[in-house]
Amino acid sequence: MIPAAEELARYTLERQHPITRTWVDDARRLATLAEEHAALDILLAEDLEIATQRTERLAPGKPPEAMLNRWLAIGNDLHAMFSMRFENLNPARPFVDATPMSRSPKPSDLPALAEAAQEHYGVHHPLYVRLWTADAGIAGTAPDRRFLAAPIRELRAYDVPPGLALRPAKTVDHYDEARRAYAAVDADHPHHPEEATIQDREDLQEAADEGLLFDVTVNDEWAGYAAAIIKPYDALGLPAYVVRELILAPEHRGHGYGPHLSALLAQALPDPTRILIGTIHEANHGARTAALKSGRQDIGGWLQLPLG
Repeated sequence: MIPAAEELARYTLERQHPITRTWVDDARRLATLAEEHAALDILLAEDLEIATQRTERLAPGKPPEAMLNRWLAIGNDLHAMFSMRFENLNPARPFVDATPMSRSPKPSDLPALAEAAQEHYGVHHPLYVRLWTADAGIAGTAPDRRFLAAPIRELRAYDVPPGLALRPAKTVDHYDEARRAYAAVDADHPHHPEEATIQDREDLQEAADEGLLFDVTVNDEWAGYAAAIIKPYDALGLPAYVVRELILAPEHRGHGYGPHLSALLAQALPDPTRILIGTIHEANHGARTAALKSGRQDIGGWLQLPLG
């Protein structure tokens, strides 16, 4: 039997990084998490019509029942909500998410988690099970994306170099230049495309329409993009601006600007009561180091339990 959304919310909150419990009142956060679990986890466990639509789009020919979420008993008092996911909606990159859980997983739980994922979702040939932890990791798993965050008010206090600034962008006129900036990073770091890709033009235009896309400038010359979005979910129950894009053009890299982009973005965003949060792959050392130097903190992240 699937727990109520409020119970799932309690499980999720209990597993969050302790510092985040000081940023936002627990009651407010529990309410947000309960809404998220009701709208996503529980709905996707019960609505076969949505499962059918997702199957037609992402796994044609597979049984829709194999797209439904499941609340499963793993053993040793551990229960988890399993759901079928696809990286960036790519049918060639299936994985099983195991969130929320009734408690944090231990290394001894991993074989049973893998077995449950294969039993219920093996028809999709998932590549791994994705787990959440507020800790550094779990033996037997591989790193994935980490959440790096800080309150806007704290980030605004950081100084930025003279000449480095943000200006609101109404359109995505420099998108091709931003694509070339990503290509330059990819050329220097062959694994970078697996860790970070540029947002779609439509997504950046959406941020622009909401007043949340900014041109990074150096002495009034275009130097990159910074963008955020307000998401109702996917922010760990925090009232957050989620980082959508932070990129510098090649000619402006290597000057120490990267760690200042989070502060600039925080200073430009309109609501100082929110949290700035974004995900960075643990292997993306440059972006991770810049975020940490900016004042953002690692508050947890995903892990991959390989299958097959």
